[in-house]
Amino acid sequence: MTTSNASIDLLAIGEVLIDFISTEVVDSLREATTFRRYLGGSPANIAVNMSKLGCQAAVMSKTGIGAFGQFIKAELLYNGVMTDYLVMDHLVHTTFVFVSQTQGTPDFEPSRDGDYKLTPDEVSESAIAQSKIIHASTWPLSKEPSRFAVEKAFQLAHAQNKIVSLDPNYSPLVWPNYQEAQEVLRNIFPYVTITKASLDDSHRLFGPGETPAAYIKKLHDLGPKIVVFTMGKEGAMISQEGRILGHLPARKIKVVDATGAGDSFWAGYLTAMLDGHPPEVCLLFAREIVEMKLQQIGPLPTKLDRTELYAGLPDVKDALKPVKQ
Repeated sequence: MTTSNASIDLLAIGEVLIDFISTEVVDSLREATTFRRYLGGSPANIAVNMSKLGCQAAVMSKTGIGAFGQFIKAELLYNGVMTDYLVMDHLVHTTFVFVSQTQGTPDFEPSRDGDYKLTPDEVSESAIAQSKIIHASTWPLSKEPSRFAVEKAFQLAHAQNKIVSLDPNYSPLVWPNYQEAQEVLRNIFPYVTITKASLDDSHRLFGPGETPAAYIKKLHDLGPKIVVFTMGKEGAMISQEGRILGHLPARKIKVVDATGAGDSFWAGYLTAMLDGHPPEVCLLFAREIVEMKLQQIGPLPTKLDRTELYAGLPDVKDALKPVKQ
């Protein structure tokens, strides 16, 4: 990858928003009565987490100019994330989402406006040129014009041999038109270097009933070179160029708060990838970061010593189990 002259480790494009997370641990959002305001949106969370790991992260998104937009910008800056490409527009309202605090997959309900109104003209070509990894999720792909903004960014990044990362977190709540989602993803995946899908993501994308290996093959067939496949309590698998490299079992831990766990995993994996580690080590590092998140309420600690974390990783040969293919 041609990243030696890049000054931004991660450029995260898409939804930067307000999360109103329930103060109670509940099984459903219907049961929640009180909420606390947080910086939210998967790209913002990944950028913040990578900043805490010592990376230079930036976001490219759109908010309003009111109190919520100002809160978002202040939180990003406080956490060391560049806001040069955050578009604050007086014609839009900042997107917000109500989220349940849970030990499982969080329940959520969004109210969208500004996040999907990022336009291709607002995608900075110099920002792409300066970045090592360009990351997005299906959220901005679900509506226009942000869909075209992400497509432009991915096309530019792919042409410059950048690492292109896509979270295939398709949700019918966010993107009701399933056929459209399938078509858009088929068109954009050829630009993608790495994707990380959960078992739930795969059920929503491809339907239930397949084996993890079959889902991994379906994801590779879309285009990415590296597929990370997470299965909750069953651990995770890592695959490169169509070959499954191994299965990493989950360790037994006390889960306190699962909100933002996926974003912590992403941050860990992409950080280790930037540091030049092979996919198996990236997976081990991602497990360390997500376990840290799962065992505490709220965000990751402000500063994380990744050198110390690398030193504590188990040997790949001992940790990963072979997978029949």
